[in-house]
Amino acid sequence: MQLNVLFFAQARERAGVANATLSLPEGSCVRDALDAIAREHPALASLRSHLAVAQDGVLVRAADPLREGAELALLPPVSGG
Repeated sequence: MQLNVLFFAQARERAGVANATLSLPEGSCVRDALDAIAREHPALASLRSHLAVAQDGVLVRAADPLREGAELALLPPVSGG
């Protein structure tokens, strides 16, 4: 399956890209995508446990299944005052 991955804020800075295409086997879950992304972009390792992930605009959990052609957004924590 093919996915489009969007990197935001710190994730974009550490990955060095704003988006990427990811190929995974059918039946993959969000955790599988995060593992593959971490292999491609090891600088994201320190953010991984803090990332929120959205699939097609809806927040998902690590065990949730992925859909063919989905858009995954990696959303790092945001602070403000």
